[in-house]
Amino acid sequence: MIQAMLPVEALVKKDRYVVIAGLLGVTGLAWAYTVYLAWDMGSMGMASGRSMSMPMTADWTVADFGLMFVMWAVMMIAMMTPSAAPMILMFGTVARKRREMARPYAPTAVFVLGYLLIWSAFALGGALLQWGLHAATLLSPMTMTATPVIGGSLLIAAGLFQFSPIKYLCLTECRTPMSFLLTDWREGQGGALKMGVQQGLFCLGCCWVLMSLLFVLGVMNLLWIAALAGFVLLEKVAPGRTWVNRLSGGLLLAWGIWMILDSAI
Repeated sequence: MIQAMLPVEALVKKDRYVVIAGLLGVTGLAWAYTVYLAWDMGSMGMASGRSMSMPMTADWTVADFGLMFVMWAVMMIAMMTPSAAPMILMFGTVARKRREMARPYAPTAVFVLGYLLIWSAFALGGALLQWGLHAATLLSPMTMTATPVIGGSLLIAAGLFQFSPIKYLCLTECRTPMSFLLTDWREGQGGALKMGVQQGLFCLGCCWVLMSLLFVLGVMNLLWIAALAGFVLLEKVAPGRTWVNRLSGGLLLAWGIWMILDSAI
């Protein structure tokens, strides 16, 4: 009996390692490309007036917009995949147990695909917003930061959102993976894709205002990108959601008010 169980236990561990390796690989590649784009903008772009990461001309071409979308999509994958890791690993565990019981299951990659589809849609919105701000000369072509009034307004909006019921509802769904899987499980690959989309929507509802803050200190500011990614992860895993949201909300409000007042002086 013990000998018969050993291959099963080894297979379970192997599957878990495959999921973890996949998450690390996807996240690592996304971060590597994000770092490359930031380097490209900071070196070649500043020297030649054009880079892979930011068109410097007033009018964007279709190719420019495509590059912007890819930049946003890769950046969202790099920032959001780590915070979704607990949910993804839990889905993988449930799927393995269903497979062992000869019940319908779907590969974890299908669930991840649904999740990333939502953030790819957000990336499209981010690229469109950047295009609009750039065309209206409200975005610095060098630092990719919005004007102080717009930046301050985004900070105030993000601060207020930290106290909102919608934020609490979506964050709760992101923080309780087992509860989500038990209440919203759907069969088959189509069901797994829908679950990934649903979880992505909860995550988007929790973090979309925070992601807009990329326009405050620079869309390709690596320190700012890392700080936002770390804060999103902290929100989802830290015990005691209230103090994190209240403290961050108060700081964002104060920062936004100061930025607007400072620009008026």
